[in-house]
Amino acid sequence: MDEEIFNERTDLSTLNTAVEQIRESLGSIIIGQKDLIDFLIAGLLADGHILIEGLPGVAKTLSAKLVAKSIDASFSRIQFTPDLMPSDVLGTSVFDPRTSSFDYRKGPIFGNIVLIDEINRAPAKTQSALFEVMEERQITVDGHTYTMDEPFMVLATQNPIEQEGTYRLPEAQLDRFLFKIEVKYPTLEEETTILLNQHQQRLDVSLQEVKPVLSVDQIKTCRKLIKALYVEPKLVAYVAQIVHETRNNKSLYLGASPRASLAILNASKAFAAMQGRDFVTPEDVIKVAVPVLAHRIMLTPDKEMEGATASDVVAQILQKIEIPR
Repeated sequence: MDEEIFNERTDLSTLNTAVEQIRESLGSIIIGQKDLIDFLIAGLLADGHILIEGLPGVAKTLSAKLVAKSIDASFSRIQFTPDLMPSDVLGTSVFDPRTSSFDYRKGPIFGNIVLIDEINRAPAKTQSALFEVMEERQITVDGHTYTMDEPFMVLATQNPIEQEGTYRLPEAQLDRFLFKIEVKYPTLEEETTILLNQHQQRLDVSLQEVKPVLSVDQIKTCRKLIKALYVEPKLVAYVAQIVHETRNNKSLYLGASPRASLAILNASKAFAAMQGRDFVTPEDVIKVAVPVLAHRIMLTPDKEMEGATASDVVAQILQKIEIPR
Protein backbone atom coordinates (compact mmCIF):
# COMPACT_ATOMS: atom_id res chain seq x y z
CA MET A 1 0.00 0.00 0.00
CA ASP A 2 1.05 3.59 -0.59
CA GLU A 3 2.95 4.90 2.42
CA GLU A 4 1.41 8.32 1.93
CA ILE A 5 -1.81 6.92 3.37
CA PHE A 6 -0.12 6.81 6.77
CA ASN A 7 1.36 10.31 6.61
CA GLU A 8 -0.05 12.50 9.35
CA ARG A 9 -2.53 15.06 8.15
CA THR A 10 -2.35 17.23 11.28
CA ASP A 11 0.79 18.79 12.76
CA LEU A 12 0.79 17.80 16.43
CA SER A 13 4.45 18.60 17.13
CA THR A 14 3.74 21.61 19.39
CA LEU A 15 1.15 19.66 21.35
CA ASN A 16 3.40 16.61 21.77
CA THR A 17 6.34 18.74 22.91
CA ALA A 18 4.19 20.44 25.55
CA VAL A 19 2.74 17.12 26.74
CA GLU A 20 6.22 15.63 27.17
CA GLN A 21 7.39 18.68 29.10
CA ILE A 22 4.41 18.48 31.45
CA ARG A 23 4.90 14.74 31.93
CA GLU A 24 8.59 15.21 32.68
CA SER A 25 8.19 18.08 35.14
CA LEU A 26 5.29 16.48 37.00
CA GLY A 27 6.77 12.99 36.89
CA SER A 28 9.81 14.18 38.84
CA ILE A 29 7.51 15.26 41.69
CA ILE A 30 4.48 12.96 41.52
CA ILE A 31 6.09 9.54 41.78
CA GLY A 32 4.28 6.55 40.27
CA GLN A 33 1.09 8.30 39.13
CA LYS A 34 1.64 8.26 35.36
CA ASP A 35 -1.99 7.49 34.54
CA LEU A 36 -3.17 10.33 36.77
CA ILE A 37 -0.87 12.78 34.99
CA ASP A 38 -1.95 11.56 31.54
CA PHE A 39 -5.64 11.82 32.36
CA LEU A 40 -5.18 15.33 33.79
CA ILE A 41 -3.47 16.41 30.57
CA ALA A 42 -6.13 14.69 28.44
CA GLY A 43 -8.89 16.40 30.40
CA LEU A 44 -7.32 19.78 29.76
CA LEU A 45 -6.94 19.10 26.03
CA ALA A 46 -10.46 17.68 25.73
CA ASP A 47 -12.03 20.64 27.52
CA GLY A 48 -13.40 18.52 30.36
CA HIS A 49 -13.63 18.61 34.15
CA ILE A 50 -11.98 15.96 36.30
CA LEU A 51 -12.90 14.37 39.64
CA ILE A 52 -9.92 12.90 41.50
CA GLU A 53 -10.80 10.35 44.17
CA GLY A 54 -8.33 8.91 46.62
CA LEU A 55 -7.38 8.52 50.25
CA PRO A 56 -5.65 11.40 52.08
CA GLY A 57 -1.97 11.86 51.32
CA VAL A 58 -1.83 10.38 47.80
CA ALA A 59 -1.02 13.73 46.13
CA LYS A 60 -4.49 14.50 44.72
CA THR A 61 -4.35 18.22 45.46
CA LEU A 62 -0.65 18.49 44.64
CA SER A 63 -1.19 16.92 41.22
CA ALA A 64 -4.00 19.33 40.39
CA LYS A 65 -1.93 22.33 41.50
CA LEU A 66 1.07 21.23 39.46
CA VAL A 67 -1.01 20.83 36.29
CA ALA A 68 -2.34 24.33 36.84
CA LYS A 69 1.21 25.58 37.34
CA SER A 70 2.18 24.07 33.98
CA ILE A 71 -0.35 26.31 32.26
CA ASP A 72 0.16 30.05 31.83
CA ALA A 73 -3.36 30.81 33.03
CA SER A 74 -5.19 32.01 36.14
CA PHE A 75 -5.63 29.53 38.99
CA SER A 76 -7.99 29.60 41.96
CA ARG A 77 -8.70 27.18 44.78
CA ILE A 78 -11.89 26.64 46.75
CA GLN A 79 -11.95 24.57 49.94
CA PHE A 80 -15.44 23.11 50.20
CA THR A 81 -16.89 22.92 53.72
CA PRO A 82 -20.38 22.12 55.11
CA ASP A 83 -21.09 25.81 55.81
CA LEU A 84 -20.03 27.06 52.34
CA MET A 85 -22.70 29.08 50.55
CA PRO A 86 -23.26 29.44 46.77
CA SER A 87 -22.25 33.10 46.99
CA ASP A 88 -18.88 32.02 48.42
CA VAL A 89 -18.28 30.23 45.11
CA LEU A 90 -20.01 32.39 42.51
CA GLY A 91 -19.61 35.82 44.07
CA THR A 92 -22.21 38.27 45.29
CA SER A 93 -23.69 41.71 44.63
CA VAL A 94 -22.64 44.36 47.15
CA PHE A 95 -24.49 47.64 47.64
CA ASP A 96 -22.38 50.72 46.89
CA PRO A 97 -23.83 53.74 48.77
CA ARG A 98 -21.84 56.16 46.58
CA THR A 99 -23.70 55.12 43.44
CA SER A 100 -26.82 53.75 45.15
CA SER A 101 -26.43 50.56 43.11
CA PHE A 102 -25.27 46.98 43.52
CA ASP A 103 -21.81 46.00 42.25
CA TYR A 104 -21.07 42.38 41.45
CA ARG A 105 -17.92 40.99 43.03
CA LYS A 106 -16.70 37.85 41.34
CA GLY A 107 -16.14 34.69 43.36
CA PRO A 108 -13.24 32.23 43.16
CA ILE A 109 -14.99 30.22 40.43
CA PHE A 110 -13.68 32.83 38.00
CA GLY A 111 -10.40 31.28 36.94
CA ASN A 112 -9.02 29.22 34.08
CA ILE A 113 -8.09 26.28 36.31
CA VAL A 114 -10.28 25.96 39.41
CA LEU A 115 -9.31 23.45 42.11
CA ILE A 116 -12.18 22.41 44.38
CA ASP A 117 -10.78 20.55 47.35
CA GLU A 118 -13.00 17.99 49.11
CA ILE A 119 -15.93 18.71 46.82
CA ASN A 120 -18.21 16.28 48.65
CA ARG A 121 -18.06 18.29 51.88
CA ALA A 122 -20.50 20.98 50.67
CA PRO A 123 -24.28 20.46 50.84
CA ALA A 124 -26.63 20.18 47.86
CA LYS A 125 -27.39 23.91 47.80
CA THR A 126 -23.74 24.76 47.18
CA GLN A 127 -23.23 21.84 44.79
CA SER A 128 -26.08 23.13 42.62
CA ALA A 129 -24.15 26.38 42.13
CA LEU A 130 -21.69 24.41 39.97
CA PHE A 131 -24.26 22.90 37.59
CA GLU A 132 -24.53 25.83 35.18
CA VAL A 133 -20.86 26.81 35.16
CA MET A 134 -19.57 23.27 34.61
CA GLU A 135 -21.87 22.61 31.65
CA GLU A 136 -22.35 26.01 30.02
CA ARG A 137 -19.17 27.82 31.14
CA GLN A 138 -21.25 30.68 32.50
CA ILE A 139 -23.05 31.74 35.68
CA THR A 140 -26.22 33.73 36.22
CA VAL A 141 -26.41 36.05 39.23
CA ASP A 142 -29.24 38.51 39.86
CA GLY A 143 -30.46 38.10 36.31
CA HIS A 144 -27.07 38.85 34.74
CA THR A 145 -25.02 36.23 32.88
CA TYR A 146 -21.23 36.14 33.17
CA THR A 147 -19.19 34.01 30.78
CA MET A 148 -16.05 32.18 31.88
CA ASP A 149 -12.78 32.87 30.09
CA GLU A 150 -11.41 29.99 28.02
CA PRO A 151 -9.96 27.61 29.05
CA PHE A 152 -12.18 26.81 32.03
CA MET A 153 -11.55 23.57 33.88
CA VAL A 154 -12.69 22.28 37.27
CA LEU A 155 -10.38 19.87 39.08
CA ALA A 156 -12.15 18.42 42.11
CA THR A 157 -10.91 16.05 44.81
CA GLN A 158 -12.77 13.81 47.23
CA ASN A 159 -12.12 11.11 49.81
CA PRO A 160 -13.95 7.84 48.98
CA ILE A 161 -14.20 6.41 52.51
CA GLU A 162 -14.97 9.34 54.79
CA GLN A 163 -18.68 9.60 55.66
CA GLU A 164 -18.97 12.15 58.48
CA GLY A 165 -19.49 15.70 57.23
CA THR A 166 -19.75 14.67 53.57
CA TYR A 167 -22.56 14.71 51.03
CA ARG A 168 -23.02 12.42 48.06
CA LEU A 169 -22.57 14.24 44.76
CA PRO A 170 -25.79 14.40 42.68
CA GLU A 171 -25.86 12.27 39.53
CA ALA A 172 -26.38 15.40 37.43
CA GLN A 173 -23.13 16.82 38.76
CA LEU A 174 -21.16 13.59 38.37
CA ASP A 175 -22.30 13.46 34.75
CA ARG A 176 -20.59 16.81 34.16
CA PHE A 177 -17.15 15.39 34.95
CA LEU A 178 -15.29 14.04 31.94
CA PHE A 179 -13.19 11.65 34.05
CA LYS A 180 -13.26 10.23 37.53
CA ILE A 181 -9.72 9.17 38.36
CA GLU A 182 -9.10 6.80 41.27
CA VAL A 183 -5.69 7.34 42.85
CA LYS A 184 -4.18 4.33 44.59
CA TYR A 185 -1.42 4.03 47.17
CA PRO A 186 2.13 3.96 45.76
CA THR A 187 4.10 0.72 45.56
CA LEU A 188 6.89 -0.03 48.03
CA GLU A 189 9.56 1.08 45.52
CA GLU A 190 7.66 4.28 44.69
CA GLU A 191 7.18 5.18 48.34
CA THR A 192 10.88 4.61 48.97
CA THR A 193 11.67 7.08 46.17
CA ILE A 194 9.24 9.61 47.69
CA LEU A 195 10.97 9.33 51.06
CA LEU A 196 14.44 9.68 49.53
CA ASN A 197 13.41 12.78 47.57
CA GLN A 198 11.98 14.35 50.71
CA HIS A 199 15.01 13.37 52.78
CA GLN A 200 17.42 14.81 50.23
CA GLN A 201 15.30 17.98 49.93
CA ARG A 202 14.74 17.48 46.21
CA LEU A 203 10.99 18.12 46.39
CA ASP A 204 11.17 21.88 47.09
CA VAL A 205 13.68 22.34 44.29
CA SER A 206 11.52 20.35 41.86
CA LEU A 207 8.42 22.37 42.74
CA GLN A 208 10.23 25.60 41.91
CA GLU A 209 11.34 24.17 38.57
CA VAL A 210 7.77 23.64 37.31
CA LYS A 211 7.24 26.39 34.74
CA PRO A 212 4.32 27.12 32.39
CA VAL A 213 4.73 25.29 29.08
CA LEU A 214 1.36 26.08 27.48
CA SER A 215 -0.26 29.47 27.04
CA VAL A 216 -4.00 30.10 26.83
CA ASP A 217 -3.76 30.64 23.09
CA GLN A 218 -1.78 27.42 22.63
CA ILE A 219 -4.43 25.46 24.55
CA LYS A 220 -7.14 26.88 22.29
CA THR A 221 -5.11 25.90 19.23
CA CYS A 222 -4.48 22.38 20.56
CA ARG A 223 -8.18 21.89 21.25
CA LYS A 224 -9.07 22.88 17.69
CA LEU A 225 -6.53 20.39 16.35
CA ILE A 226 -7.91 17.62 18.55
CA LYS A 227 -11.50 18.25 17.49
CA ALA A 228 -10.40 17.85 13.86
CA LEU A 229 -8.83 14.40 14.38
CA TYR A 230 -10.12 11.60 12.17
CA VAL A 231 -12.50 9.02 13.64
CA GLU A 232 -13.72 6.13 11.49
CA PRO A 233 -17.52 5.66 11.35
CA LYS A 234 -17.18 2.14 12.75
CA LEU A 235 -15.39 3.57 15.81
CA VAL A 236 -18.19 6.08 16.34
CA ALA A 237 -20.63 3.17 16.21
CA TYR A 238 -18.39 1.28 18.69
CA VAL A 239 -18.60 4.15 21.18
CA ALA A 240 -22.38 4.35 20.78
CA GLN A 241 -22.68 0.59 21.28
CA ILE A 242 -20.68 0.69 24.53
CA VAL A 243 -22.87 3.43 26.00
CA HIS A 244 -26.06 1.80 24.73
CA GLU A 245 -25.06 -1.44 26.47
CA THR A 246 -24.93 0.34 29.85
CA ARG A 247 -28.64 1.13 29.45
CA ASN A 248 -29.56 -2.50 28.82
CA ASN A 249 -27.23 -4.24 31.25
CA LYS A 250 -28.90 -6.33 33.97
CA SER A 251 -26.22 -5.34 36.47
CA LEU A 252 -27.00 -1.63 36.16
CA TYR A 253 -29.86 0.40 37.59
CA LEU A 254 -28.80 3.56 35.76
CA GLY A 255 -27.02 3.68 32.41
CA ALA A 256 -24.89 6.41 30.84
CA SER A 257 -26.30 9.46 29.04
CA PRO A 258 -25.49 10.75 25.53
CA ARG A 259 -23.10 13.13 27.27
CA ALA A 260 -21.03 10.05 28.09
CA SER A 261 -20.82 9.13 24.39
CA LEU A 262 -19.49 12.58 23.56
CA ALA A 263 -17.08 12.36 26.50
CA ILE A 264 -15.62 9.06 25.27
CA LEU A 265 -15.24 10.45 21.75
CA ASN A 266 -13.52 13.67 22.87
CA ALA A 267 -11.29 11.92 25.40
CA SER A 268 -10.26 9.33 22.79
CA LYS A 269 -9.23 12.13 20.44
CA ALA A 270 -7.15 13.74 23.19
CA PHE A 271 -5.30 10.50 23.95
CA ALA A 272 -4.70 9.87 20.25
CA ALA A 273 -3.15 13.34 19.91
CA MET A 274 -1.03 12.76 23.02
CA GLN A 275 0.39 9.67 21.28
CA GLY A 276 1.25 11.74 18.20
CA ARG A 277 -1.57 10.31 16.07
CA ASP A 278 -4.13 12.30 14.11
CA PHE A 279 -6.62 9.42 14.15
CA VAL A 280 -8.38 7.48 16.89
CA THR A 281 -7.91 3.73 17.45
CA PRO A 282 -10.05 1.24 19.43
CA GLU A 283 -7.31 1.20 22.08
CA ASP A 284 -7.93 4.91 22.74
CA VAL A 285 -11.62 4.21 23.29
CA ILE A 286 -10.89 1.28 25.62
CA LYS A 287 -8.39 3.34 27.64
CA VAL A 288 -10.87 6.10 28.45
CA ALA A 289 -14.04 3.98 28.80
CA VAL A 290 -13.75 3.16 32.51
CA PRO A 291 -12.73 6.67 33.75
CA VAL A 292 -15.51 8.19 31.62
CA LEU A 293 -18.31 5.73 32.46
CA ALA A 294 -17.73 4.34 35.96
CA HIS A 295 -19.01 7.43 37.81
CA ARG A 296 -22.02 7.88 35.48
CA ILE A 297 -23.66 4.48 36.05
CA MET A 298 -25.32 2.89 39.08
CA LEU A 299 -25.24 -0.77 40.05
CA THR A 300 -28.37 -2.66 41.03
CA PRO A 301 -28.64 -3.40 44.79
CA ASP A 302 -28.06 -7.11 44.15
CA LYS A 303 -24.85 -6.42 42.26
CA GLU A 304 -23.62 -4.09 45.00
CA MET A 305 -24.21 -6.80 47.61
CA GLU A 306 -22.07 -9.15 45.53
CA GLY A 307 -19.19 -6.71 45.92
CA ALA A 308 -19.02 -5.69 42.27
CA THR A 309 -17.93 -2.23 41.20
CA ALA A 310 -18.98 0.01 38.33
CA SER A 311 -15.51 -0.37 36.83
CA ASP A 312 -15.95 -4.16 36.80
CA VAL A 313 -19.22 -3.86 34.86
CA VAL A 314 -17.71 -1.46 32.31
CA ALA A 315 -14.80 -3.88 31.82
CA GLN A 316 -17.28 -6.73 31.24
CA ILE A 317 -19.15 -4.63 28.66
CA LEU A 318 -15.89 -3.92 26.83
CA GLN A 319 -15.10 -7.62 26.72
CA LYS A 320 -18.57 -8.45 25.43
CA ILE A 321 -18.56 -6.03 22.45
CA GLU A 322 -16.47 -6.93 19.44
CA ILE A 323 -13.62 -4.50 18.81
CA PRO A 324 -13.78 -2.99 15.29
CA ARG A 325 -10.69 -3.49 13.16
